Amino acid sequence: MEVYRLSREKYAEPLSGKGAAIKGARWNSIGVELIYTASNRSLAMAEVAVHLTLATIPGDYVMVTINLPDGVSIQKLIESDLPDNWKNFPHPVSTQAVGDRFVAENKYSVLQIPSVVTRGDHNLLINPHHPDFAKIKVSSIEKFPFDKRIFE
Repeated sequence: MEVYRLSREKYAEPLSGKGAAIKGARWNSIGVELIYTASNRSLAMAEVAVHLTLATIPGDYVMVTINLPDGVSIQKLIESDLPDNWKNFPHPVSTQAVGDRFVAENKYSVLQIPSVVTRGDHNLLINPHHPDFAKIKVSSIEKFPFDKRIFE
């Protein structure tokens, strides 16, 4: 399966969870490493675009395609598995607990969760400390200029 990550070019490789661990995010606390990816390119773009304005769009974004090979362990969560406030903005501590637990238990290499931004799509969070992580590879990195109409 291929998953996608929109990233600033200088952070595209190597894959790590260090960026997410610096500030924490919806699905991880500060200090917990996770790699955020999306099930499709449009969702990867939307997940980044919600944090930008026309004035703040950097010109160095790239779309990173990542191969999750068959057999990589995936835990799939649905909305009813998540805290009632999982879609709140700013994100609640309760969602960070979900991702922190996933990493701490280290049973699966990938956590599939519903997207807050695009209903019906999924984000896939990769645990860089799981043994299966060695099988997960970047298959391509392509320049990704934003269409400015998205921000008008």
